[in-house]
Amino acid sequence: MDILYLMIICSVSLAVIFLIVFIINARKGQFEDDESPAVRILFDDGVKDEKTVQATEETQETRSRDKENERTE
Repeated sequence: MDILYLMIICSVSLAVIFLIVFIINARKGQFEDDESPAVRILFDDGVKDEKTVQATEETQETRSRDKENERTE
């Protein structure tokens, strides 16, 4: 029976700790903006810079050359 009292005290203490942490984070504004992260993924990141586009093209050219060399060998 003693273990039951101990478990009740531990669970209530843990619940109080979680409640305190939640209240502190709610006051700091942690949970204010709940819609924009879900919507932000839908927006385009913008125009890629020239270096990124050029590196991507070079990588694609290298891969196509490697595939052609594999076919001829």
